Amino acid sequence: MLQLLNMGPATFRHGVHPPELKEETCGLPIRQFPFAPVLTIPLSQHIGKPAVPVVREGQEVQRGQRLAKPDGFLSVSMHAPASGVVRRIGLMPSITGRMVTGIYLEPFPGSTQEVAEGIPCPLDTATPDEIITAIQDAGLVGLGGAGFPTHAKLKLRDDQSIDTLIINGVECEPYLTTDHRVMLEQRDDIYVGIRYLMKVTGARRVIIGIEANKPDAAEHLRAGLPGDLPAEVQVLRVKYPQGAEKMLITAMLGREVPSGKLPIDVHALCCNVATTAEIGRLLPHGRGIQERVITITGPAVQKKGNYRIPIGTPLRFLLDYVGVDPHVNRIFMGGPMMGTAASSLDLAITKGISGVTAFTDAETSFHQRPEHPCIRCGYCVEACPIFLNPSTLGRLAKHENYDRMADEFNLMDCFECGSCSFVCPSHIPLVHYFRVAKSSVRKARAAAP
Repeated sequence: MLQLLNMGPATFRHGVHPPELKEETCGLPIRQFPFAPVLTIPLSQHIGKPAVPVVREGQEVQRGQRLAKPDGFLSVSMHAPASGVVRRIGLMPSITGRMVTGIYLEPFPGSTQEVAEGIPCPLDTATPDEIITAIQDAGLVGLGGAGFPTHAKLKLRDDQSIDTLIINGVECEPYLTTDHRVMLEQRDDIYVGIRYLMKVTGARRVIIGIEANKPDAAEHLRAGLPGDLPAEVQVLRVKYPQGAEKMLITAMLGREVPSGKLPIDVHALCCNVATTAEIGRLLPHGRGIQERVITITGPAVQKKGNYRIPIGTPLRFLLDYVGVDPHVNRIFMGGPMMGTAASSLDLAITKGISGVTAFTDAETSFHQRPEHPCIRCGYCVEACPIFLNPSTLGRLAKHENYDRMADEFNLMDCFECGSCSFVCPSHIPLVHYFRVAKSSVRKARAAAP
């Protein structure tokens, strides 16, 4: 760790340097987005079981009211993004490509943006278990894109302990500036959220990690750091995927998370800065998450910016509001490296989507080049941040040898950062192959006796 710091800002080995392309939105303040005529709210916006509706068709609801309750521990609540009428509970398209159950909510004309107060979770008197329950009731998941229920991440076994809490403000994905703006505009919420997280985890030390391309955010957080909070702001070298939690732990703590293990196994826990801010914003008021900050950007977008958007806003309405180039060709839910290409304009903005990036024919023509055979150049091996062999994995994937990929070449350690695909001179869609392979492995293991 000391050696890394002596070299300048900390980082990890391998990785890539895609163009950052953040300058068009990083200076734009967060603006409130209007309500769509109909909000489509999937009941599965997280890893785990879908939430269970607690409202009926035809029922009037108020903004912030709970629409669905958790179905077990690995599940979270859903809340009304607007006051209105539940028109239908039925199937709707999802980002996974599957149809999922959701709630169609029609906002009242002129519906207010205000949210009623709920039952607060007081920081001073609440127990760790009460805070965890409040986080689940608030419907909070990882807002950096993972979608893992935050309360489940915080629930430690008796034999587990955390000494360092890392707040992830890196935001290394090209184009996206959501976390950047949250750090500049929700500083107090972040520090309140940190206090809740420290009480739950028992962490004695907090480090806020920010890449060196956000000096204003680093200075802003340092300037407002409470004197009684054992926290520091650490600036990291600009490199992709610096924001991945395993890379962040290596860069900041000099600890390596072993294959198949989690950060808790090296006594660390990472929490996205936007998630932390929402904990600090919602829990003191007993509210649930019904909107989130999203970057809408890309060459095809006319009114680029950072917007606080109601959960359930259809992609079609979003793009109509900001305006897009008539030659728009591809739209990513997220950024171009780890985002998912939208298969339908009827997809809804969900809790795990931190950006919408739209491209025209001019930008996507490069990515539509034909795939060529692997030339064994080794670029993907040099780029992989977790030291896998994407070339070998790619060849095995083409032969559908998925078991060998998982058993011998650690396929399941891949977190699909896209570094290998980015550097491949043969334009092999390696990440696509790995996603298919991982899905097959998971299904096979779930079906095994």
